[in-house]
Amino acid sequence: MRWGLIGASNIAAGHMIGAIRGAGGDIRSVLSSSADRAKSYAAEHGIAHGCDDLDAMLAADDLDAVYISTTNEKHFAQAMAAIAMGKHVLCEKPLAMSVADAVTMVHAADAAGVVFGTNHHLRNAGSHLAIREAVAAGRIGDVLSVRVFHAVYLPPFLHGWRLDNPGAGGGVIPDIVVHDADTVRFHLGEDPVDVVAIDAASGLGQGVEDSCMSVWTMPSGAMVMAHESFTHAYAQTGLEIYGTKGAIIARNVMTQRPIGQITLRTASGEEEIGFSDHNLYARALDHFHAAIKGQGRPSADGIDGIKSLAVAAAVAKAAKTGQRTAVDYGGV
Repeated sequence: MRWGLIGASNIAAGHMIGAIRGAGGDIRSVLSSSADRAKSYAAEHGIAHGCDDLDAMLAADDLDAVYISTTNEKHFAQAMAAIAMGKHVLCEKPLAMSVADAVTMVHAADAAGVVFGTNHHLRNAGSHLAIREAVAAGRIGDVLSVRVFHAVYLPPFLHGWRLDNPGAGGGVIPDIVVHDADTVRFHLGEDPVDVVAIDAASGLGQGVEDSCMSVWTMPSGAMVMAHESFTHAYAQTGLEIYGTKGAIIARNVMTQRPIGQITLRTASGEEEIGFSDHNLYARALDHFHAAIKGQGRPSADGIDGIKSLAVAAAVAKAAKTGQRTAVDYGGV
């Protein structure tokens, strides 16, 4: 599989280049808005071509798929251009700046017959696969509520547009709430109906929110409480799912690394749930390549990306208006 990287990003360097190559992919080119950045990035990572012209990159007859990891406001136009050229697309979250644009992207990919995936890494973690299996097997009975703890301290090397540029899609809601929305959907198998929320700029955000708390209602009647932040240096991430027959308590699982602990608590006591420590991104790439071959679907497809964005958009609107807000999934 011949790949192009749209975006000379930290996420590509730290996780995706290795995952693509590990899955048998050949990275042919990388795009940056800066020609110098593109060339130096290509040289550093052993990529043949570094360029600053998207049309020229896509016109070259040596790419089967692209991975998009630019700033959020660029995703829509870049994905649409790649789809128009018949390339399979794996796009970082959030897919776009609006649900409507995300829907347009996914429908365009369907019409073009190309595979479209959203790079939601958490659902690929061994920890989350084990949690989902336990919930589906009925080990905690009917789900009553979920609590998500995803307040962290944004590493200094990621400071920049995430903290001061709403036009580029900065803020903790588009950055982290989308992850939590996808994770909750993955575990419960249902989509949030409406939300209430508050946000704040509590130390780092300049013109964007850096902290958010929200409560979501689910069709089953279950409630979800979520906390996301860029400012919590001493917090521990986690996920708790409470049911009529037990609870799942997971710690340090809202991460890019295959770490954490999962405890199942029932009337019989507590037991640890083991899980695979495979690479999250390698699993995502394996599923994406298989989907291109007609063997299944991406671990998170375009509809998953639309729905996680829709929840985040509802959280942002609820925080801004102070009103309970229905989640608009754009008709999907």
